[in-house]
Amino acid sequence: MHEVHDVYDEFKHQLPDIDPQETQEWIESLDALVKGSGGDRARFVLYKLLKRARMLHVGLPPLTQTRYINTISPEQEPYFPGDEEMELRIRRLIRWNAVAMVVRANHHFEGIGGHLATYASAASLYEVGFNHFFRGKDDGTSGDQIFFQGHAAPGIYARAFVEGRLSESQLDHFRREVVPGEGLSSYPHPRLMPEFWEFPTVSMGLGPLAAIYQARFNRYLHHRGIKDTSSSRVWAFLGDGECDEPESLGALHVAAREGLDNLTFVVNCNLQRLDGPVRGNGKIIQELESVFRGSGWNVIKVLWSREWDDLLARDVDGVLVNRMAETTDGESQRMTIADGAYIREHFFGTDPRLRKLVEHLSDEQLRTLRRGGHDYRKVYAAYHAGVRHTGAPTAILAQTVKGWALGPSVEARNITHQAKKMSFEELKIFRDRLQLPISDDKLTEDPPYYHPGPESPEVQYMIERRRALGGFVPKRIVRGKPLQQPDAAAFAEFPRGSGTAAASTTMAFTRLLRNLLRDKNVGKRVVPIIPDEARTFGMDPLFKEVGIYSPLGQRYEPVDAETLLPYREAIDGQVLEEGITEAGSMASFTAAGTSYATHSEQMLPFYVFYSMFGMQRTGDQIWAFGDARGRGFLCGATAGRTTLNGEGLQHEDGHSQVLATSIPNIRAYDPAFAYETAVIVRDGIKRMLADGEDIFYYLTLYNENYPQPAMAEGIEEGIVRGIYLFRPGEEGRRRRVTLLGSGSIMRQVLRAQELLQEKYDVSADVYSVTSYQQLRNEALAVERWNRLHPEAEPRLPHITSVLGGHSPIVAASDWMKTLPDQISRWVGSPFVPLGTDGFGRSDTREALRRHFEIDAESVATASLHALALTEEYGAAEVAKALAELGIDPEKPEPRTA
Repeated sequence: MHEVHDVYDEFKHQLPDIDPQETQEWIESLDALVKGSGGDRARFVLYKLLKRARMLHVGLPPLTQTRYINTISPEQEPYFPGDEEMELRIRRLIRWNAVAMVVRANHHFEGIGGHLATYASAASLYEVGFNHFFRGKDDGTSGDQIFFQGHAAPGIYARAFVEGRLSESQLDHFRREVVPGEGLSSYPHPRLMPEFWEFPTVSMGLGPLAAIYQARFNRYLHHRGIKDTSSSRVWAFLGDGECDEPESLGALHVAAREGLDNLTFVVNCNLQRLDGPVRGNGKIIQELESVFRGSGWNVIKVLWSREWDDLLARDVDGVLVNRMAETTDGESQRMTIADGAYIREHFFGTDPRLRKLVEHLSDEQLRTLRRGGHDYRKVYAAYHAGVRHTGAPTAILAQTVKGWALGPSVEARNITHQAKKMSFEELKIFRDRLQLPISDDKLTEDPPYYHPGPESPEVQYMIERRRALGGFVPKRIVRGKPLQQPDAAAFAEFPRGSGTAAASTTMAFTRLLRNLLRDKNVGKRVVPIIPDEARTFGMDPLFKEVGIYSPLGQRYEPVDAETLLPYREAIDGQVLEEGITEAGSMASFTAAGTSYATHSEQMLPFYVFYSMFGMQRTGDQIWAFGDARGRGFLCGATAGRTTLNGEGLQHEDGHSQVLATSIPNIRAYDPAFAYETAVIVRDGIKRMLADGEDIFYYLTLYNENYPQPAMAEGIEEGIVRGIYLFRPGEEGRRRRVTLLGSGSIMRQVLRAQELLQEKYDVSADVYSVTSYQQLRNEALAVERWNRLHPEAEPRLPHITSVLGGHSPIVAASDWMKTLPDQISRWVGSPFVPLGTDGFGRSDTREALRRHFEIDAESVATASLHALALTEEYGAAEVAKALAELGIDPEKPEPRTA
């Protein structure tokens, strides 16, 4: 203790004290308070003083943790404008139908799944929003953007059923969606329910992260004058267990820094995750409060229902507040399933003053003391305060019980999350709790849905409330009009090539992007997104030209103010320079790429990233982007396992093109030349912004400089489809091979062509393959058509029509061999894929390409060996060529080296 005292004493003298005597009097007063009334009383007074200091705008930082009671006291609660009794009846209808839907599904289809407990705990949290806060889009505005907790989907469907938006048949097809439009998705999936869900969520923390950047993008649109989003609020519903995902809380500082008071998080703190307590030995709500407050958020805790108000008002000694604070979450969960006698003994029985506090309550009354998240008025008060708070985002931490109202065998049990079925007795208890007029004989394993009728007071109340708030939610509406295409001038320079001047495809793309930003048709719709690598990619001229978006503008003079390309932030800036956060950048890409539906505003996002840190690092978000029907361009700069030569194993990317093939609605391209990039981007803009296709693009860009060739006539279709003849081989040679190249390795293939023709009398046709993925997809589609139409004349895959029956084929790229190998079975010739399987490493490009066996000499010897397989070349001749070209046949295999 002496050492601790010295530390604090030393700290005390660091700052000058203008009135030491006054300071000492305050210290002595505190000492006397602690000595005379104890620590609890002293703590109470200090809280009062801190609260008063905030009211006087003294400027003290807020506490990161407050007492374990409701943030809003009873006297601060606003008038509740709704009919609470009516809304209780509505809530009960929805609870019943949500359970009936899941139970019926699992009765008929064992293991189909679904969740009962999450919505059961969160019903009041949602219903307060539906009836009083969530704004719809029917008035032509964007309405609110609501990220629903995925496991609560049954409750959202049940509400839509009572509203008349979904039929019994659709509810009976919960989790059975193979027939389009008939079934209901397990979780929020816009891909499969494009007129209902807006945002993909469910676990993984992607919903909260996306919500933060959605709120920010709303401000971006507003500040740039594209859409007035001032009336839109973003709501994110998440669970306390979900907050363990780094993505859930990883961007809280962004929301606070940007002052996103258009954002509300509602954390359903039922104290349980999938297998048990979230923090059995601690208090997750207090932990989360510290995290949110420490990040600069406004935090409102909704812990206790109105039944506790009287007890707290009579807690003059603070013993109840202390007992609430010291009770672990594990104990709280145990109290939820206990009877009143147990609660009296184990919660209130720890102190005579506590026991006396509840002596007027029966055991049954003690058992029915509710958590705050189930008290409509408490939740309404929190939402009311949250939407009126300015300057910072709000987090509402609502304590609930998982499986609330589902009965003693489910409620608050560790198995609650896995509960899919209910017995006759359990359904009977549930029905009785909800006071619904359903007879016992109907409580079979197929419990009936209950709808009071479209003209019933309950349904009319629901519809009136939604009408007043702008229409039904969730509801996805696509109003974005097709955009006029960019002027041809934006693309005109690239078919001409660069002559003898060397340039990388990254540089060429940057030039194209700048042209598009200046275009009169799409310029203001372009959203460049960069995670703190603009200078790496040569994109820093954009800082001056269109500015970096900042809601604060630029309150300082940058250090490079006198240079030609200064760092410039602006309220109407166009570049989203995100800092070192690929996850945040991808979240911005998602908000921009779905703006055509969210805000009826077509935007054209280009997210440019270090290619290793895209598909690999944020694959979950990219998959969700496909689910959300997003549109835009992902650009993997510094691509290739040998082209990015000095960065080593954790930077050199040889597999993102392979990873991209796993996403159904992506179009993945690996262009070698500037004109190919321009043709692909032009085609993508037309497909997405004019034709309205729900697709997106992945382009890999390279940082190796070489002369960019001019574009030959009539090859645009081949570029888009995935392959075209770049340079035919010389006629008159004894033997012939076909070489496939892509990306920066195209130059190695062209050198191999020269080696083969000059040294070995082998003619080589060189094809540029811009997309193995597109070639494979088309071939699979043709193969399927032929399989399903056996009597029709078979169709021919495009790759077969181009390469079928050719001489041996050697395909080289800066990617894993599996990328070109995707097309091998449709070409009918010996097919030799060369690639970069294995870990990357630092060295010169020449050394790396020899190591991975994709340099010109390796391509040439692979071609000769392929000819030997067809008996057009002798084994001894191949061995001689290996020696001549310096290929070591005993070197370790790159994949395992």
